[in-house]
Amino acid sequence: MYMFDLKMTLNPLANAKGIKLVCELCQKPAFIQCTKCRVTYYCDVEHQKADWMGIHEKICQSLIPLRQAAPFLPSEEDRQKREKHLQIKKRHMIDLTRTTGQKLLFEGRHEQAVPAAMQSLRFAIDVHGLASIELVPSYLILGEASIGLGRLSQAEEYLAQAQWTVLKTPECSNAIKSKLYRNLGLLYAAKGEYEDALRQLADDIYHSSEEFGTNDIRTSGGYFHMANVFFRQGRMEIADSLYSQVTDIWYNHLLKIVTIRTRTPVASTGIGPLIMDTNEEKEDELDEAQEAEAVQVLNAIYDMREHQQNRKPQNLARICHALSMLYYILLDIPKAKEFGRKAVVASEGDPDDNLSRTVVEFMKILETQRI
Repeated sequence: MYMFDLKMTLNPLANAKGIKLVCELCQKPAFIQCTKCRVTYYCDVEHQKADWMGIHEKICQSLIPLRQAAPFLPSEEDRQKREKHLQIKKRHMIDLTRTTGQKLLFEGRHEQAVPAAMQSLRFAIDVHGLASIELVPSYLILGEASIGLGRLSQAEEYLAQAQWTVLKTPECSNAIKSKLYRNLGLLYAAKGEYEDALRQLADDIYHSSEEFGTNDIRTSGGYFHMANVFFRQGRMEIADSLYSQVTDIWYNHLLKIVTIRTRTPVASTGIGPLIMDTNEEKEDELDEAQEAEAVQVLNAIYDMREHQQNRKPQNLARICHALSMLYYILLDIPKAKEFGRKAVVASEGDPDDNLSRTVVEFMKILETQRI
C-alpha cells in the first residue's frame, strides 16, 4: 500500500501546447501530476490529497491501461478484443468505486466518498452513456454524501437528476427505485420534514421487498432509517419495534454465515476421492459496503439499547450477540469476545433459554480463536 507523500507527488507540469489537462475532482486546469500512475492530474495539493484518500490509492495503477494511448493494432479482431477487455475493466471499476463510496458513507466519511462517487459516475458515463439508468447509483452516492455534509441544495440537484432518469426508464429495477426513495427519505429527514421522509422510506421498503424480500439485509436499511425518524419524533414504541426488526434481520443473516463457517467438515469414508455435496449451503459473503453498514447500524442500535430505560434483556442480548458474530466474521476476535461476554451477561436475565445456549456455544467457538 502506498503512503501519500507530497514530496513524491508534487510535479508541476509543463503542458504540451494544445493539450488540456484538467483536475480529477473539479475539472479546472491542472498543474500537478500523480507520479505513481502519471495519468491523473490535479489543480492543487488539496484536491490531490482528497482524491488519494477517497479512491485514488485503490485504483491508481488500474487507471494506467485505461488512460494511456491505445497501441496501434492492424487487425480488426485484435482491436475488438482490446475494446472488449477494456469494457470489462471499466465495469469492474464501476463496481469497485461504487462499493468504496458506499462503504465510506456508512463509515461517516462523506467528504472522502465524493471522489469515489465521481469516479464511478465517470466510468458509468463512459460505458453506458449520459442518459442511462446505470448512472443513478452514482448520483445517489453523491446525493447522500451531500446530505451528510449538510449541502442540501446540492443533494437535491443530484437526487433530482436520479429521479428524472428513473421516471423516464420504465424498465428501472426495484433495487434502484429503493435506493432512490431511501435517499429522498434521508433528504427530507435532514430538512426536518419527517412525514415526507416516512412516505419516501415506506416506498423504499416496498420496492426493496419486491426485489429482495421483506427480511433481507438490503431491505433492513429502510427499516433502520424509518426507526430513526420515529425516534426523532419521540414515537418510541414504533421506533423500538423497527430497531428490533433490523436487529433480527442482521442477526439471522450473520448467524447463517457463522453456522456455515464453523460447520464441521464431512469426513471422508471408504476408498476413493471425497465427493462434494452440490446441495451444501453456500455462505452469503458481505461486501465492503455491507460490512460497513452492519458495523454502523448494529453499533447504533446497541448504543440505544444500552442507554434505554426499562430495556428487555433479550433485546440487549440479541444485539450484543449479533455484534459478536459480526466482529468474528470481520476477524476482529477481541471485539467479538467483548460483545460475546456482554451477550452472556444480558442473556442471564432472559427467559429464552435458546438464546442463552446459542450465545454460550458461540463463546466456546470464540475461545478457540487466536487473537
